[in-house]
Amino acid sequence: MYAITGITGKVGGTLAAALLAEGQPVRAVVRDRAKGEAWAAKGCEVALAEMEDAASLAKAFAGAEAVFILPPSEFDPAPDFPEAHRVIDAVRTALLQAPPARAVCLSTIGADAPHENLLTQRTLLEQALSAIDIPVTFLRPAWFMENAAWDVAAARNDGVLRSFLQPADRAISMVSTRDVGRAAADLMQQKWSGIRIVELEGPRRVSPNDIASAFAAALGRPVRVEIVARPLWEGIFRAQGTRNPEPRIRMLDGFNEGWIAFRGDSSNLMKGTTPIAEVIAALVADAAANKAA
Repeated sequence: MYAITGITGKVGGTLAAALLAEGQPVRAVVRDRAKGEAWAAKGCEVALAEMEDAASLAKAFAGAEAVFILPPSEFDPAPDFPEAHRVIDAVRTALLQAPPARAVCLSTIGADAPHENLLTQRTLLEQALSAIDIPVTFLRPAWFMENAAWDVAAARNDGVLRSFLQPADRAISMVSTRDVGRAAADLMQQKWSGIRIVELEGPRRVSPNDIASAFAAALGRPVRVEIVARPLWEGIFRAQGTRNPEPRIRMLDGFNEGWIAFRGDSSNLMKGTTPIAEVIAALVADAAANKAA
């Protein structure tokens, strides 16, 4: 039995679909039974659990061959990441109480970064789960290509991609959520010992210029990159409702300055197959369908 948290999201959903396609038994771990109904219809067991509740997680993990841990993302954490600590403590306790044969945990590029930033939440997760005496794989995906969903409206309406990643011609590691789910499905069915780290990026690295070109192709109109100057970031983020923008700012610094990056060790690097143009085309199509609905 493969227990999957985060199954209602893009990564978890792709992972579950891949396992089911291979005839593997899947237990959908959800907060709300109504959200599990679609997976129950596909043949999954459904377990109710909150990611901050160790007791319910332990019940959901009980008897599992492998568990997939997808912690909720906190984009506006309080200082010292109390939200992440609550989830980490609950997950660690649950794994100790109901240890599976192995676990795959969704971490991130930058979990090994030298400076505190928004992704430090995953650093803390890796540190806590590394101390558990079960085999654990930390899957570290690159920047999600689907983050460009935030840019669809400006690209469509104004012909502009307003980029916090800079300079415009600097390519960084990116990957689609589809490739992350597929990689997780492969990893969960493997057997290993101890702790291992797997890095995952797409078929080629991507710059803001590449994203703008993909939008131009999908929209059939020119799209140019407009760099958002760093001194403006805090005001923009606070206007969006962010209470503590510093972790997000430092994360962007890490990508732009190069201290959030894969280190080039090919022995633990996986490559996805989905190109940025395919992801952008799908985002544009989805936005158009939602607008028409």
